Amino acid sequence: QVQLVESGGGLVQPGGSLRLSCATSGFTFKSTSMSWFRQAPGKDREWVAHIVGTDGHTVYTDSVKGRFTISRDNAKTTVYLQMNTLKSEDTAVYYCKARLGMNDHWGQGTQVTVSS
Repeated sequence: QVQLVESGGGLVQPGGSLRLSCATSGFTFKSTSMSWFRQAPGKDREWVAHIVGTDGHTVYTDSVKGRFTISRDNAKTTVYLQMNTLKSEDTAVYYCKARLGMNDHWGQGTQVTVSS
């Protein structure tokens, strides 16, 4: 059974940092590309970052480039999202996603709130 469990969200002041984790099980993690998405209130879910399973190549949406870093620990079957210099517009529920064949598998999400 595929499972993805996000953690690490919370309330942080503008300019602060958080590290999100997505612990996974039930599939071959090391060869699976992983993504982070987010959904702000009243908005569609948007893609944030992607890391390739085979070579660790990373890609980011423009609004987080230079501030966010996606990484993975294949031994722990966990993907991370380090978020620095957070802005109010980063407030959202953050989700990790695994694409397995033709199917997308999602975690339950973790809330990130950036506010003073």
